[in-house]
Amino acid sequence: MILMAAIELDGLTKRFGDVLAVDDLDLMVEEGEIFGFLGPNGAGKSTTIDILLDFVRPTSGTASVLGYDAQKESLQVRQRIGVLPDAYHVYDRLTGRQHMEFVVESKGADADIEAIMERTKILEAADRKAGGYSKGMRQRLVLAMALVGDPDLLILDEPATGLDPNGAREMREIIRAENDRGTTVFFSSHIMEQVEAICDRVAIINKGGLVAVDSIDGLRGSSDTTTTLEITVSNAGEDDAEMVRALGGVQSATLEGDTLRVTMSGDGSKFDVLNALDDAGVEVGDFSVDEYSLEDLFVQYTTQKQEVRA
Repeated sequence: MILMAAIELDGLTKRFGDVLAVDDLDLMVEEGEIFGFLGPNGAGKSTTIDILLDFVRPTSGTASVLGYDAQKESLQVRQRIGVLPDAYHVYDRLTGRQHMEFVVESKGADADIEAIMERTKILEAADRKAGGYSKGMRQRLVLAMALVGDPDLLILDEPATGLDPNGAREMREIIRAENDRGTTVFFSSHIMEQVEAICDRVAIINKGGLVAVDSIDGLRGSSDTTTTLEITVSNAGEDDAEMVRALGGVQSATLEGDTLRVTMSGDGSKFDVLNALDDAGVEVGDFSVDEYSLEDLFVQYTTQKQEVRA
Protein backbone atom coordinates (compact mmCIF):
# COMPACT_ATOMS: atom_id res chain seq x y z
CA MET A 1 0.00 0.00 0.00
CA ILE A 2 1.35 3.41 -1.01
CA LEU A 3 1.07 5.96 1.78
CA MET A 4 0.08 9.46 0.71
CA ALA A 5 1.20 12.72 2.23
CA ALA A 6 -1.21 14.34 4.67
CA ILE A 7 1.11 17.35 4.83
CA GLU A 8 3.94 18.17 2.43
CA LEU A 9 6.21 21.19 2.65
CA ASP A 10 8.64 21.98 -0.16
CA GLY A 11 11.19 24.74 0.33
CA LEU A 12 8.76 26.59 2.61
CA THR A 13 10.14 29.99 3.58
CA LYS A 14 8.55 32.93 5.38
CA ARG A 15 10.11 36.29 6.16
CA PHE A 16 8.63 39.04 8.27
CA GLY A 17 10.78 41.99 7.26
CA ASP A 18 14.30 41.13 8.36
CA VAL A 19 13.14 38.16 10.44
CA LEU A 20 13.43 34.72 8.82
CA ALA A 21 10.65 32.75 10.56
CA VAL A 22 10.68 29.62 8.37
CA ASP A 23 13.81 28.72 6.44
CA ASP A 24 13.54 26.45 3.37
CA LEU A 25 11.52 23.81 5.21
CA ASP A 26 11.02 20.40 3.56
CA LEU A 27 8.78 17.95 5.42
CA MET A 28 6.31 15.17 4.72
CA VAL A 29 3.74 13.80 7.16
CA GLU A 30 2.23 10.51 6.01
CA GLU A 31 -1.45 9.70 6.26
CA GLY A 32 -2.28 7.78 9.43
CA GLU A 33 0.60 9.11 11.53
CA ILE A 34 0.62 10.88 14.85
CA PHE A 35 3.38 13.33 14.02
CA GLY A 36 5.09 15.55 16.58
CA PHE A 37 6.31 19.03 15.60
CA LEU A 38 8.83 20.38 18.11
CA GLY A 39 10.95 23.45 18.52
CA PRO A 40 11.87 26.14 21.04
CA ASN A 41 9.90 29.38 21.22
CA GLY A 42 10.44 31.36 18.04
CA ALA A 43 11.54 28.30 16.06
CA GLY A 44 8.80 28.72 13.43
CA LYS A 45 6.20 26.17 14.57
CA SER A 46 3.26 28.56 14.77
CA THR A 47 4.18 30.29 11.51
CA THR A 48 4.29 26.92 9.75
CA ILE A 49 0.84 26.01 11.11
CA ASP A 50 -0.51 29.43 10.10
CA ILE A 51 0.69 28.76 6.54
CA LEU A 52 -1.01 25.34 6.53
CA LEU A 53 -4.25 27.07 7.56
CA ASP A 54 -3.72 29.93 5.07
CA PHE A 55 -3.63 32.55 7.81
CA VAL A 56 -0.19 33.56 6.53
CA ARG A 57 1.18 33.40 3.00
CA PRO A 58 4.70 32.01 2.46
CA THR A 59 7.45 34.15 0.99
CA SER A 60 8.48 31.21 -1.19
CA GLY A 61 7.99 27.46 -1.42
CA THR A 62 4.77 25.48 -1.19
CA ALA A 63 2.60 23.72 1.39
CA SER A 64 0.03 21.06 0.57
CA VAL A 65 -2.53 19.49 2.88
CA LEU A 66 -4.26 16.24 1.91
CA GLY A 67 -3.17 16.84 -1.67
CA TYR A 68 -4.51 20.40 -1.82
CA ASP A 69 -2.44 23.55 -2.17
CA ALA A 70 -2.76 25.21 1.23
CA GLN A 71 -2.97 28.68 -0.31
CA LYS A 72 -4.78 28.12 -3.63
CA GLU A 73 -7.25 25.55 -2.30
CA SER A 74 -7.67 26.63 1.29
CA LEU A 75 -11.45 26.09 1.28
CA GLN A 76 -11.04 22.43 0.32
CA VAL A 77 -8.38 22.08 3.02
CA ARG A 78 -10.62 23.53 5.72
CA GLN A 79 -13.44 21.19 4.79
CA ARG A 80 -11.26 18.15 5.54
CA ILE A 81 -9.30 19.18 8.63
CA GLY A 82 -9.98 19.91 12.28
CA VAL A 83 -7.96 22.38 14.32
CA LEU A 84 -7.36 22.79 18.04
CA PRO A 85 -5.53 26.14 18.15
CA ASP A 86 -3.16 27.23 20.88
CA ALA A 87 -5.04 30.46 21.57
CA TYR A 88 -8.55 29.00 21.50
CA HIS A 89 -11.58 30.73 22.98
CA VAL A 90 -14.93 29.49 24.28
CA TYR A 91 -17.98 31.60 25.06
CA ASP A 92 -18.72 31.53 28.76
CA ARG A 93 -22.50 32.07 28.39
CA LEU A 94 -23.01 29.30 25.82
CA THR A 95 -23.37 25.64 26.73
CA GLY A 96 -21.13 22.99 25.28
CA ARG A 97 -24.02 21.78 23.12
CA GLN A 98 -24.57 25.31 21.75
CA HIS A 99 -20.89 25.52 20.80
CA MET A 100 -21.22 22.24 18.91
CA GLU A 101 -24.47 23.30 17.19
CA PHE A 102 -22.80 26.50 16.01
CA VAL A 103 -19.93 24.55 14.42
CA VAL A 104 -22.29 22.04 12.81
CA GLU A 105 -24.30 24.88 11.27
CA SER A 106 -21.17 26.77 10.18
CA LYS A 107 -19.69 23.72 8.46
CA GLY A 108 -22.99 22.48 7.09
CA ALA A 109 -22.04 19.11 8.53
CA ASP A 110 -24.21 16.11 9.27
CA ALA A 111 -22.81 15.31 12.70
CA ASP A 112 -24.00 13.40 15.75
CA ILE A 113 -23.19 16.01 18.39
CA GLU A 114 -23.72 13.72 21.36
CA ALA A 115 -21.56 10.95 19.89
CA ILE A 116 -18.67 13.37 19.34
CA MET A 117 -19.02 14.84 22.83
CA GLU A 118 -19.03 11.34 24.27
CA ARG A 119 -15.82 10.51 22.38
CA THR A 120 -14.16 13.58 23.89
CA LYS A 121 -15.57 12.84 27.37
CA ILE A 122 -17.57 16.05 27.59
CA LEU A 123 -21.14 14.76 27.07
CA GLU A 124 -22.11 14.89 30.75
CA ALA A 125 -21.46 18.66 30.69
CA ALA A 126 -23.16 19.27 27.33
CA ASP A 127 -25.90 21.46 28.76
CA ARG A 128 -23.76 23.38 31.21
CA LYS A 129 -22.39 26.82 30.36
CA ALA A 130 -18.78 26.67 29.21
CA GLY A 131 -17.87 29.42 31.68
CA GLY A 132 -18.04 26.80 34.41
CA TYR A 133 -15.81 24.30 32.62
CA SER A 134 -12.36 23.37 33.89
CA LYS A 135 -9.30 23.91 31.69
CA GLY A 136 -9.36 20.26 30.61
CA MET A 137 -13.08 20.37 29.80
CA ARG A 138 -12.58 23.49 27.68
CA GLN A 139 -9.76 21.76 25.81
CA ARG A 140 -11.94 18.72 25.14
CA LEU A 141 -14.85 20.91 24.02
CA VAL A 142 -12.66 22.70 21.47
CA LEU A 143 -11.34 19.32 20.33
CA ALA A 144 -14.94 18.09 19.96
CA MET A 145 -15.65 21.16 17.81
CA ALA A 146 -12.61 20.29 15.68
CA LEU A 147 -13.98 16.77 15.13
CA VAL A 148 -17.24 17.97 13.58
CA GLY A 149 -17.35 16.80 9.98
CA ASP A 150 -15.13 13.75 10.61
CA PRO A 151 -11.84 15.38 9.52
CA ASP A 152 -9.08 13.41 7.81
CA LEU A 153 -6.41 15.50 9.54
CA LEU A 154 -6.26 17.02 13.02
CA ILE A 155 -3.86 19.90 13.62
CA LEU A 156 -3.30 20.26 17.35
CA ASP A 157 -1.31 23.25 18.61
CA GLU A 158 -0.17 22.68 22.20
CA PRO A 159 -3.21 20.52 23.11
CA ALA A 160 -1.97 19.61 26.60
CA THR A 161 -0.76 23.03 27.74
CA GLY A 162 -2.04 23.87 31.21
CA LEU A 163 -3.56 20.45 31.85
CA ASP A 164 -2.89 18.46 35.00
CA PRO A 165 -1.51 14.92 34.59
CA ASN A 166 -4.98 13.36 34.48
CA GLY A 167 -6.17 15.88 31.91
CA ALA A 168 -3.08 15.32 29.77
CA ARG A 169 -3.59 11.54 29.94
CA GLU A 170 -7.24 11.92 28.88
CA MET A 171 -6.17 14.10 25.95
CA ARG A 172 -3.63 11.47 24.84
CA GLU A 173 -6.26 8.73 25.02
CA ILE A 174 -8.67 10.76 22.88
CA ILE A 175 -5.97 11.54 20.31
CA ARG A 176 -4.99 7.87 20.07
CA ALA A 177 -8.63 6.85 19.65
CA GLU A 178 -9.12 9.35 16.83
CA ASN A 179 -5.95 8.11 15.16
CA ASP A 180 -7.25 4.54 15.46
CA ARG A 181 -10.34 5.74 13.57
CA GLY A 182 -8.04 6.69 10.68
CA THR A 183 -7.36 10.35 11.39
CA THR A 184 -3.87 11.74 10.82
CA VAL A 185 -2.67 13.91 13.71
CA PHE A 186 -0.18 16.78 13.45
CA PHE A 187 0.81 17.57 17.03
CA SER A 188 2.76 20.72 17.86
CA SER A 189 4.01 20.90 21.45
CA HIS A 190 6.85 21.87 23.73
CA ILE A 191 5.86 19.29 26.39
CA MET A 192 8.34 16.53 25.63
CA GLU A 193 6.81 13.73 27.68
CA GLN A 194 3.47 14.22 25.89
CA VAL A 195 5.08 13.92 22.47
CA GLU A 196 7.24 10.98 23.49
CA ALA A 197 4.20 9.13 24.81
CA ILE A 198 2.06 9.45 21.70
CA CYS A 199 3.92 10.29 18.47
CA ASP A 200 5.03 7.87 15.75
CA ARG A 201 7.60 10.33 14.39
CA VAL A 202 8.79 13.77 15.36
CA ALA A 203 10.35 16.72 13.58
CA ILE A 204 12.54 19.20 15.44
CA ILE A 205 12.95 22.68 14.01
CA ASN A 206 15.27 25.39 15.19
CA LYS A 207 15.58 28.95 13.88
CA GLY A 208 13.06 28.13 11.18
CA GLY A 209 14.96 25.14 9.76
CA LEU A 210 14.52 21.40 10.09
CA VAL A 211 17.32 19.81 12.12
CA ALA A 212 15.93 16.30 12.66
CA VAL A 213 13.00 14.11 11.67
CA ASP A 214 12.61 10.48 12.72
CA SER A 215 11.03 8.18 15.26
CA ILE A 216 12.23 8.84 18.81
CA ASP A 217 14.25 5.63 18.74
CA GLY A 218 15.71 6.77 15.43
CA LEU A 219 16.69 10.12 16.91
CA ARG A 220 18.44 8.32 19.74
CA GLY A 221 20.28 6.14 17.26
CA SER A 222 21.52 9.08 15.19
CA SER A 223 22.58 11.24 18.12
CA ASP A 224 25.65 11.20 20.31
CA THR A 225 23.89 9.62 23.28
CA THR A 226 24.42 6.64 25.53
CA THR A 227 22.05 4.16 27.13
CA THR A 228 22.79 2.25 30.33
CA LEU A 229 21.28 -1.20 30.75
CA GLU A 230 21.40 -2.85 34.19
CA ILE A 231 20.65 -6.57 34.05
CA THR A 232 20.16 -8.89 36.99
CA VAL A 233 21.82 -12.24 36.17
CA SER A 234 22.23 -15.36 38.27
CA ASN A 235 24.88 -17.40 36.48
CA ALA A 236 26.95 -15.01 34.37
CA GLY A 237 30.74 -14.97 34.30
CA GLU A 238 33.42 -12.67 32.96
CA ASP A 239 33.38 -14.53 29.64
CA ASP A 240 29.72 -13.50 29.25
CA ALA A 241 30.62 -9.87 29.92
CA GLU A 242 33.37 -10.14 27.32
CA MET A 243 30.87 -11.59 24.84
CA VAL A 244 28.53 -8.62 25.42
CA ARG A 245 31.42 -6.15 24.98
CA ALA A 246 31.98 -7.58 21.50
CA LEU A 247 28.45 -6.71 20.37
CA GLY A 248 27.92 -3.77 18.02
CA GLY A 249 27.17 -0.48 19.76
CA VAL A 250 28.31 -1.71 23.20
CA GLN A 251 30.84 0.60 24.81
CA SER A 252 31.36 -1.28 28.06
CA ALA A 253 30.02 -4.24 30.04
CA THR A 254 30.90 -4.69 33.71
CA LEU A 255 29.84 -7.60 35.90
CA GLU A 256 29.47 -6.75 39.59
CA GLY A 257 28.02 -9.65 41.54
CA ASP A 258 24.63 -10.43 40.08
CA THR A 259 24.45 -7.16 38.12
CA LEU A 260 25.71 -6.75 34.57
CA ARG A 261 25.95 -3.06 33.70
CA VAL A 262 26.09 -2.36 29.94
CA THR A 263 26.67 1.03 28.34
CA MET A 264 25.64 1.40 24.68
CA SER A 265 25.96 4.11 22.07
CA GLY A 266 22.92 5.35 20.17
CA ASP A 267 23.10 2.55 17.60
CA GLY A 268 23.30 -0.21 20.21
CA SER A 269 20.34 -2.52 20.82
CA LYS A 270 19.29 -3.66 24.28
CA PHE A 271 17.45 -6.55 22.62
CA ASP A 272 20.69 -7.74 21.02
CA VAL A 273 22.29 -7.79 24.47
CA LEU A 274 19.41 -9.68 26.07
CA ASN A 275 19.17 -12.14 23.19
CA ALA A 276 22.93 -12.80 23.30
CA LEU A 277 22.78 -13.54 27.03
CA ASP A 278 19.83 -15.86 26.49
CA ASP A 279 21.68 -17.69 23.70
CA ALA A 280 24.66 -18.09 26.05
CA GLY A 281 22.44 -19.71 28.68
CA VAL A 282 22.58 -16.77 31.11
CA GLU A 283 19.48 -16.49 33.30
CA VAL A 284 18.14 -12.91 33.23
CA GLY A 285 16.05 -12.04 36.26
CA ASP A 286 15.24 -8.39 35.54
CA PHE A 287 16.61 -5.37 33.73
CA SER A 288 16.24 -1.60 33.73
CA VAL A 289 17.09 0.99 31.09
CA ASP A 290 18.36 4.52 31.63
CA GLU A 291 18.25 6.24 28.26
CA TYR A 292 18.06 9.75 26.91
CA SER A 293 14.57 11.20 27.06
CA LEU A 294 13.13 13.18 24.18
CA GLU A 295 13.86 16.32 26.20
CA ASP A 296 17.57 15.41 26.32
CA LEU A 297 17.53 14.81 22.57
CA PHE A 298 15.67 18.06 21.97
CA VAL A 299 18.32 20.02 23.84
CA GLN A 300 21.08 18.30 21.89
CA TYR A 301 19.48 18.87 18.50
CA THR A 302 18.60 22.50 19.14
CA THR A 303 21.97 23.48 20.58
CA GLN A 304 24.06 21.62 18.02
CA LYS A 305 22.35 21.53 14.64
CA GLN A 306 22.61 18.16 12.92
CA GLU A 307 21.89 17.04 9.40
CA VAL A 308 18.51 15.46 8.78
CA ARG A 309 18.80 11.74 8.27
CA ALA A 310 18.09 10.62 4.74
